[in-house]
Amino acid sequence: MAVIARLKEDIESIYHRDPAANSTIEILFNYPGMHAIWIHRISHKLWLANWRFTARCLSTFSRWLTGVEIHPGATIGRRFFIDHGMGVVIGETAEIGDDCTLYHSVTLGGTTWQPGKRHPTLGNNVVIGAGAKILGPITMHDGARVGSNSVVVKDVASDNTVVGIPGRVVSSPTNQSKEKTERRTEMAKKYGFDAYAVSPDNPDPVANAIGQMLDHMHLMDSKVQEVCSAIQSMGGEVCTKKLPELNVDAFDDASRKAATIRKQDINKFDPSI
Repeated sequence: MAVIARLKEDIESIYHRDPAANSTIEILFNYPGMHAIWIHRISHKLWLANWRFTARCLSTFSRWLTGVEIHPGATIGRRFFIDHGMGVVIGETAEIGDDCTLYHSVTLGGTTWQPGKRHPTLGNNVVIGAGAKILGPITMHDGARVGSNSVVVKDVASDNTVVGIPGRVVSSPTNQSKEKTERRTEMAKKYGFDAYAVSPDNPDPVANAIGQMLDHMHLMDSKVQEVCSAIQSMGGEVCTKKLPELNVDAFDDASRKAATIRKQDINKFDPSI
């Protein structure tokens, strides 16, 4: 049952991170990144059991089948997602935490021929953009992000974003930015909006515009509450009625229905078929 639970977990993580995923059947047949990860889990167990030639043969078969090359010695956490997959290379001593995402043509490579730790370590929730190269025994700490086609050869601190060749930090979290992101997230939940990727370092103009609208609504709510409190303190009777809860069902019935279908597909998934 543990194996089935892990398979379902992988499928659900793809639903959460890829809006193009429509059904469990589609994921099972058309996501080579997921196939590569499942084969790697077998080859990794063979590697640890000292069946190294067999493990390498299985990983080579996986490379031929999926276009993803993962050395059987690499350590990979849970809910790892390789989007598209083609051209991804993960070296022998690489370590990957939970909930990480790699896009196509990413390399977690080494910079020396000496034995020992020579490949990167990724913390949890790390995102590596398409074509990026992470080289050497460096550490990408939790929440780090790497822009497409960047080359990173130094450690990246938690929640930092790096771009360029060589990779340079373009966004570092501050108490103010964290507070703004948390506030926007709370406002988004209140109004039924999914605030995915709405953050100070997001280059998407539409996402930034929505983020500014959320900031504006938060400010207006605060100002109205202050005005109501001031008038009531002077004996006035305003804002005595509680505002009705916003009903967003009319806007997201379709997405709710799709989410229900996806959940049913996941629950019905039986790898023994």
